[in-house]
Amino acid sequence: MELDERKVIILKTIIKNYLETGEPVGSRTISKFSGLNLSSATIRNEMSDLEEMGYIIQPHTSAGRIPSDKGYRFYVDSIMQDSDRRVNEATELMVQRVDKLEMMLKQLVKLLAVDTNYAALISGPSLTENKIKYLQLSQPAEKKLLLILVLEGNIIKNEVISIDEDLDHETVLNLTILINNYISGLSLKDISPKLITSIMVQSSGHGETIKAVIDSVVDMIEADVDSREIFTSGATNIFKYPELSDVDKASKLISAFEEKDSLKELVQEVSDLSRDENSSGLQVYLGGEGPIKNMQDCSLVTANYELGDGLRGVIGVIGPKRMDYEKVLGTMENLIKQLDKAYKDDKEKR
Repeated sequence: MELDERKVIILKTIIKNYLETGEPVGSRTISKFSGLNLSSATIRNEMSDLEEMGYIIQPHTSAGRIPSDKGYRFYVDSIMQDSDRRVNEATELMVQRVDKLEMMLKQLVKLLAVDTNYAALISGPSLTENKIKYLQLSQPAEKKLLLILVLEGNIIKNEVISIDEDLDHETVLNLTILINNYISGLSLKDISPKLITSIMVQSSGHGETIKAVIDSVVDMIEADVDSREIFTSGATNIFKYPELSDVDKASKLISAFEEKDSLKELVQEVSDLSRDENSSGLQVYLGGEGPIKNMQDCSLVTANYELGDGLRGVIGVIGPKRMDYEKVLGTMENLIKQLDKAYKDDKEKR
């Protein structure tokens, strides 16, 4: 006998009503809550089939039905499948959004270099201040957990981690619920050792697994700092200014500009400064004030952009000390507004 769509709806209706009331569920209740336009006799026939298949049982004569262990197993597995489907859909959506965001950033940094006639940079957004929406766990193999982390903005990260125990589906589901109850809505800075200890205490003997999961969450978010993209444009504009056109100076400057590790340090410093002072991150570095050694003959103007959903990045312009600061600041402000609008428009379309 096959578990067709109608039987699935009736089974899920029985389980949901039994979970809410603790009372056996009859055909009249199923007719009311299932959304199926079926007679009571047809529903009773379907219930008899489900009982024969082992998904429900009748605790007393003339009583309604309650789910069996087999019925609960089907229900839990279907919940996990639905959750996996939603995560996969969100992942596909985010891949499209990341591609579009990178394209926008590349276009904007080129526009910034052309409009100012200086060199320009823009970083991809950091996730360290982004809040966790939810976490999904599943067990693809013995002593392995697939961890899917969803951050604000539907940003998806995933990793397979090793654990020291083999868990059944119910335990994995319970641990998923437990962890989400504690970390949903938190950013990385909110995940403290005290919080992790609290979750471990509540995990009914699965403390080491909890620790492995939380450590992986922290590592995935922190890894974003090292991996985020930095886009540059206009390096050759440096040769237009006599004080920077000396071959030795210019080559060192271009080398520093193209050295992404140095730029990442700069981006991190600007991001940290913005958090500390609760400001826009607007900074002007004159000569040796900047964090990059080979830019001591230049001025560097930086600012933070923020797209919402906890997504923050850095935009910067590098030029001679006699740069037109007023024009640079105005152009940066305008481009940040354009980026914000383009991102929000794309989000609304979805």
